[in-house]
This record gives sequence, C-alpha cells and structure tokens, in this order.
Amino acid sequence: MKKWTRWQDWVGVAAGIVAAVSTTWLDGTSTSMTLMLVFGLLMVVTGVWSVMMPRLVSIEWALAIASALLFASPWMGSFTDFAGAAWMSWICGGVGIVAGLLALSPAMELHHAAGGSRMAH
Repeated sequence: MKKWTRWQDWVGVAAGIVAAVSTTWLDGTSTSMTLMLVFGLLMVVTGVWSVMMPRLVSIEWALAIASALLFASPWMGSFTDFAGAAWMSWICGGVGIVAGLLALSPAMELHHAAGGSRMAH
C-alpha cells in the first residue's frame, strides 16, 4: 500500500480534527476542552504519521490508544455532565478506536511483506 492512501488513518485524522475544533463551539470546563484538544491533536498527529509510514504497526496502536484516551476523557476529566463535550469525545474517540484497529491488519501485512523493515518506501 502506498503512502497517503489508507482510508482508516484518514478517518482517525478527521475524528481528531473534529474533536479538537469542537472545543470552539461546545460548552465545557477548561479541563474538558484541554483534554479534547490534546487528545484530538494527538489523534491527528498519529494518523498523519501513520499514512506517511504505512508499515509502522506501532503507530496504528498509538492512534487507537490516543482515541481510547479521548473516549475515556469525560470520565477522566469529570465532564460527563456537559453532554455536548462528553458525546463528542465518545463519538470521535470511538470512531478513532475503530479506525485504528481496522488499520492494524493492513499495517501488519505490509510490515511482514517488507521482512519486518521499519522503513516505509
């Protein structure tokens, strides 16, 4: 698979962008907005890194973990009472988890086809 073509990673990037940008219109606490912004941007960074280097299985795990942190952030930051922010975190985090996990298999296939090489070509 070529660089920049894996749709699963682009879905993770989009979910991260939505989570980060949604802090501008959603009500919440400073903690909720910070967590959504940080974890959303982390999803964007790991997703873009993954499409740049499609053989790195660890980056797919990083996208799934960043997404799981976004999903858990309403409980971590105690903002479940702010429905908009909480639901945005749960939806974007859930989408990112699924996208990251769906990208694992293609990344593993590329990794093994390259003989375990860490470099993307």
